[in-house]
Amino acid sequence: MKEKEFLLYIIKALVDEPDEVEINVVEGEKSTIFELKVAPSDTGKVIGKNGRIAKAIRTILNAAIAKSGKRITLDILG
Repeated sequence: MKEKEFLLYIIKALVDEPDEVEINVVEGEKSTIFELKVAPSDTGKVIGKNGRIAKAIRTILNAAIAKSGKRITLDILG
């Protein structure tokens, strides 16, 4: 899945401990859920102030999958 690899690339560039990044994908008919786990010290870097970084990542992912008609949800599990 290209979206998972793309998300992994973005997240690993943001965090201090890229080896601890895990992404679990839950596929549905009309949506895909990405469950993101990072090191506790990196959670704030992925979320950003007022959730700005997380919102930007979600926007990029939804734009990447727009042609397929599906929606992407990003859950940051911390």
